[in-house]
Amino acid sequence: QVQLVESGGGLVQAGGSLRLSCAVSGRTLTTVAMGWFRQAPGKEREFVAAISWLGDTTYSTNSMKGRFIISRDNAKSTMYLQMNSLKPEDTAVYYCAADSGGIPTIQAGLYDYWGQGTQVTVSS
Repeated sequence: QVQLVESGGGLVQAGGSLRLSCAVSGRTLTTVAMGWFRQAPGKEREFVAAISWLGDTTYSTNSMKGRFIISRDNAKSTMYLQMNSLKPEDTAVYYCAADSGGIPTIQAGLYDYWGQGTQVTVSS
């Protein structure tokens, strides 16, 4: 069993930055791919970024590329999402997820484990 716990969310003004963390327990992090998703009120869950288990392959959406940076530290069993130049439309609950298949994917249905989410609110 794998447990994922997100932290680092909060309220920030537009143009500001936040760094989200996802702490993993229950299994070594080195063999799983991981990803970040978000869900805004009234909207479907949306892919944000994904990273391979070695950290050498990453994916992100075009709208977030250059603003959001995904990384991981397997020694600390933690994944990160550095979010810069935040916009009000980035407001959402952000979830981390783990895919035991080891291959990063944008498809939420392929992730085996999910965290409880952390709220990010960007004020204008």
